[in-house]
Amino acid sequence: MKRVFALLCVFSGLGAQAQDYGFPFGKITLQEVTENTYEKDTSAVAVYLDEFGESSIVEGSDRNVLVHRYHARIKILKQKGLAEGNIEIPLYRSDKNGLIAENLREIKATTFSGDVNGIMETPLDPKNIFTENTNRHWQVKKFAMPNVRVGSIIEIAYETESPYLYNFKTWEFQTYIPKMKSEYVAIIPAIYTYNISLSGYLKLTKSDAKLIKGCMGKGSVMAGGYSIDCSRLTYAMSNIPAFREEEYMTAKKNFIAAINFELSEVRHLNGSVNKVTKEWRDAEHELEKHEAFGLEIKRNRDLLENEIAAAIGTETDPLVKAKIIYRFVQQYFLWNGEEEMFSDGIKKAVQNKKGGSGDINLFLVGALRNQKIDAFPVILSTRDNGMVHDLYPVLSEFNYVVAAVKINGKVYFADATDDYHPFGVLPEKCLNGKGRMLYDDGSAWVELSSGDRGKNVVMINAKLGHDGVVRATLKSTFMGYEAINFRRGYYRHASEQEYVEALKSNLPEIEITKVALENLDDFDKPVTRELQIEIATADGLDAASMLFNPFILKQWRENPFKSNLRSYPVDFGAPIEYTTILDFEYPPNVELLNIPETFGVTLPNSG
Repeated sequence: MKRVFALLCVFSGLGAQAQDYGFPFGKITLQEVTENTYEKDTSAVAVYLDEFGESSIVEGSDRNVLVHRYHARIKILKQKGLAEGNIEIPLYRSDKNGLIAENLREIKATTFSGDVNGIMETPLDPKNIFTENTNRHWQVKKFAMPNVRVGSIIEIAYETESPYLYNFKTWEFQTYIPKMKSEYVAIIPAIYTYNISLSGYLKLTKSDAKLIKGCMGKGSVMAGGYSIDCSRLTYAMSNIPAFREEEYMTAKKNFIAAINFELSEVRHLNGSVNKVTKEWRDAEHELEKHEAFGLEIKRNRDLLENEIAAAIGTETDPLVKAKIIYRFVQQYFLWNGEEEMFSDGIKKAVQNKKGGSGDINLFLVGALRNQKIDAFPVILSTRDNGMVHDLYPVLSEFNYVVAAVKINGKVYFADATDDYHPFGVLPEKCLNGKGRMLYDDGSAWVELSSGDRGKNVVMINAKLGHDGVVRATLKSTFMGYEAINFRRGYYRHASEQEYVEALKSNLPEIEITKVALENLDDFDKPVTRELQIEIATADGLDAASMLFNPFILKQWRENPFKSNLRSYPVDFGAPIEYTTILDFEYPPNVELLNIPETFGVTLPNSG
């Protein structure tokens, strides 16, 4: 959840203020060292005693840079909290234009320990700071705080320098441990206008803005010989609870308490204005002409044309043709696991028979269009990437693309990266609110509904014999997402025999005498599995009593909703339905002592 609550503007009539924020390094009290509990959350393994950040544009001799200052003090409360002493600072290395990397300009870190007799200080040795290149664009500075133990306080302060003036950092007030206080200051020259939003459910305890006169002088490269005022924006929260991820929720960044900055426009000193926040018509034009998006579709739409035509044969029904093309693309490409909105090169992916989601699904759009079928790319943000704004286009919020196929007035969504999804059913990771469908002459929001559900129906015909053994036939029908999950699990095994052996090992209390499967490779039909089983409920019918649980295969062993209070919506993605039908025959000399009572449950607000 995001609340857009402020738009940076030029303030007037206020004078510059002296610095009155942050906290001094190393001022640790004996009480802080000796206290080993946090009363507001006794389960916490560690707690932030204080946290402060500041981002500002600083004048340089040949260019201006964005300097981010960070300072935190963390108390270790329990053994598991020792992990807080492993510090990682991510830095952007480079971009395709060869722009220089961000760098760690200054760092200071110390561990404080002690008891009632005094405080011991162990500073970090700079030689123990290591650099790890995670990929071609990112590196991480890593170090372990020295002499950390339960009861220690670790204090870290550092500065990073970046040439990317537009990228004011998102400040996350919340993390996986609680914070007593967190404060962030952004100092922004008046020529920049930002959309600023607060995400999450917590409220700010402080939010103010002050003017700094002449923050950038005549020597500034950006100022061009003029004096520029700045706005100093301060945001703070106190007594911040730990963020707890729960089952059936989307990306944490949708709910975590944070201040987000999105550059809207730049007003240059010559009077011109560069609008960074685009209208959708601007974004549409940009994507249509983009080398890795619209142009990739156009110039590669006839690749594999003969192979696809051979697969279609004499078929003329457009829906059947679309399904054939979709299945061809599914089987031709191996997805490399990369979730991308853009293509790294469709031609290369065709040659390698392997590519990212952008390669595969943009090729699918082109292949469908080449066969005179209306197909359009739909850009979206996956569930683990967070929700997107629907007021204005921020293309960086999107990380995935699928195909939309329009036939006889109906729209079908298709993602050919997964071998087990039928045509018209999106992967659950894509069921994240809205996507943007890009037509030839515009675009529109579309609801990313599944059009299906996860449904499993189990029919049990069971008979209790005089020997105390229940012999039963279990017929399970897997539909929608349950069928997809079943097929994916089945084909992880090398053969049907290997699958059967794995099934038997997972159900050791049941003797499986026969397994029969249907429709494994017909994705338009449910998968059915029939089991012949035997369950020994008692040693003959002489036993005083016996217990039979009809939920033989699908059992809920724990409640996924563990919190007493849940602040985040429950989002299943697609509806879930499980049905068990039991036909149970037992000898006349057996008496049913009890069966579960019939009852119904209705959720609040007809949920």
